[in-house]
Amino acid sequence: MDDHTTQENTPIFQRIKDFLLAGIAAGRWKEGDVIPSEQALVKQFGVSRMTVNRAVRELTSEQVLTRRQGSGTYVAQQKYQATLLEIKSIADEVRARGHIHRSSLQLLERTKASDLLAKQFVLPPEHPLFHSLIVHFENGVPIQVEDRWVNPECAPDYMTQDFSSITPNEYLMAAAPLQGATYSIEALSAPRDIAEMLAIDTKQACLVLRRQTRSGGKIASIATMWHPGHRYQFAGSFA
Repeated sequence: MDDHTTQENTPIFQRIKDFLLAGIAAGRWKEGDVIPSEQALVKQFGVSRMTVNRAVRELTSEQVLTRRQGSGTYVAQQKYQATLLEIKSIADEVRARGHIHRSSLQLLERTKASDLLAKQFVLPPEHPLFHSLIVHFENGVPIQVEDRWVNPECAPDYMTQDFSSITPNEYLMAAAPLQGATYSIEALSAPRDIAEMLAIDTKQACLVLRRQTRSGGKIASIATMWHPGHRYQFAGSFA
């Protein structure tokens, strides 16, 4: 049987991924536990082995699951907690240095997902999304522009938050408990609007962190965070 979509336009393989992710989030399967076999999932969802294999393969590549030859597929150790970047609030980072954090909300809107964002969130085109743009300051100096898109299904009260007293990260960690995250970092020249918010020249390099977080088997948020390269560095430690 070929992949097909549900009435909610969610591909069957994604439904299987969501089922497994929700089970892990609920504690049905913990780190090191074996998940149902592909044969059992084929029977449960009434789909082809190829469809189930795609779901399991993608979760394996996302490091949610791990396969052991001849043994089965297990819930992997959630490595995002041990990566270079901890998922924590920039306000906490600033306060940990003994400095003063404040933020300036530039934009907060309800909008519809573009084709690209819909694909990234695994949602139908024009699905509602929340969008915020915030500048974070350390001792009065801008150190980050946070451009964040949020899935209302994970954080329905996002638009009512006072982001002068709470950061999006702080709210999301409570409203949509973190299930996993992926990120990338690259050096880019800032577009003019970003450069103006960071009070830098457009020729100056920025460290750009792109981060996608998951909660409850869904993509909860996608954020792009711009940092002036001469004022910011990423650091971490491993036990």
